[in-house]
Amino acid sequence: MGVAHSVVPGGERWRQARRFVRLAAIGTGATAAAAVATGGVLVGQARQARRTIPMAEAPPPRCDGMYGAKFPGPALTMVVLGDSSAAGYGVHRRRETPGALLATGLSRRLHRPVQLHRFAVVGAISAALRHQVEAALECRPDIAVILIGGNDITNRTPRGLAVRYLVEAVHTLRDAGCEVVVGTCPDLGAIRPIQPPLRWLAHRWSRQLAAAQTVAVVEAGGWTVSLGDLLGPRFAAEPTRMFAWDRFHPSAEGYAMAAAALLPTMLSALGATPERRATPTLGDGVRSLPKAAQEAARHAGTEVSGVQVRGRDRGPAGRWAQLRRRAFFGVGAVPQHGSASDTSTVEGLA
Repeated sequence: MGVAHSVVPGGERWRQARRFVRLAAIGTGATAAAAVATGGVLVGQARQARRTIPMAEAPPPRCDGMYGAKFPGPALTMVVLGDSSAAGYGVHRRRETPGALLATGLSRRLHRPVQLHRFAVVGAISAALRHQVEAALECRPDIAVILIGGNDITNRTPRGLAVRYLVEAVHTLRDAGCEVVVGTCPDLGAIRPIQPPLRWLAHRWSRQLAAAQTVAVVEAGGWTVSLGDLLGPRFAAEPTRMFAWDRFHPSAEGYAMAAAALLPTMLSALGATPERRATPTLGDGVRSLPKAAQEAARHAGTEVSGVQVRGRDRGPAGRWAQLRRRAFFGVGAVPQHGSASDTSTVEGLA
C-alpha cells in the first residue's frame, strides 16, 4: 500500500469513478437519479477517508544490511521492491520491517548469510518498478520480493498498464537469473476507514488486479502469493493490534503475518524445500493458470507457480499452475513446506 494521501484519488480520477458507478448502476436497471446519487456518495466517502487516514509522516526504518553474518559461506543477495507495504511503513524498528523479517527467516532456514537491499518506495505505483529494478540489478540479486498494487488501485491506474509494468520488472529480473516472488495486490476493501459502497468497489478492483498480476507473473517465470484480505479478519477483531497508528498500514504483527505467507514460497523459489510430489496431478492443487489466479485472489495466502502436468506446460485452457494454501495462526514456528494445504506461522523470523 502507499502513503495515506494516495488512498483516495482526486480530480479526474474520481470523475472517472463517478462515470463508472453511473454506468454500472444503469446497466443493472437502476434509475439515472440513483446512479448520480451513488456517485455523490462515493465522492463524499473519498473525502471522509482522506480526512480519516493521516498523511505519511517519517519514512520507514532502513533495513538494508547483512543478516545471519554468523553463518558460513557466500551471502545470498535479496532485494525488496514495491510500495510502502514492501518498505514497512507503519513500524518503527528495523527488525519489524518485511525485508528484515524475510531476510532473517531465509538466513535461519538456509544457514547462510543474507545481504538485503531495499529499493521499495512509499507511495510507489507499478510504473516505479522500472527504476527500482534498474537499481536492484546493480546488486546482482539472487531473489527479489515485490509488493505492489495498492497505489495502482487508489490512483486508478488502468489494470493492463499496471500489469505491464509489473511483468516487465519480472522479465528483467528473471533474465538476470534472479528468482522473483510477488505478493499480489492487497484487498483495499478490508481497510476500515473506507466505507461501503466505496469499499465494495475497492474490494472488486483489488481482486481483479491481483488475479491479473498472478497470471502475468507466473507466465513470466515468477511465483505469486495472494495477500488479499489476509489481515482483514484479524484487523476487524483486533484493530489496535493489527493496524499501525494510521489504521491503514499493518502493524508489526500484521507485517509478520504477511512475511509468514511469503517465506515458504521464497524458499521454494530458491529450491530449498523439495516438493513431496515430483509429478503433480490435476487432483494435487493443479489448475489452468487463469482459474488458479481467480482462486488465489479469493483466498489470501495462496501460492501460485507454474508446473508441468505429464511433461506439458500447457493444457486446453492455458498454462498449468499449482496452488498451495496455508493457514495462519499468528506468531509460531516457520513451517515445513510442500503440501497443498500447509500450516504456516512466523516464529523465528525476527
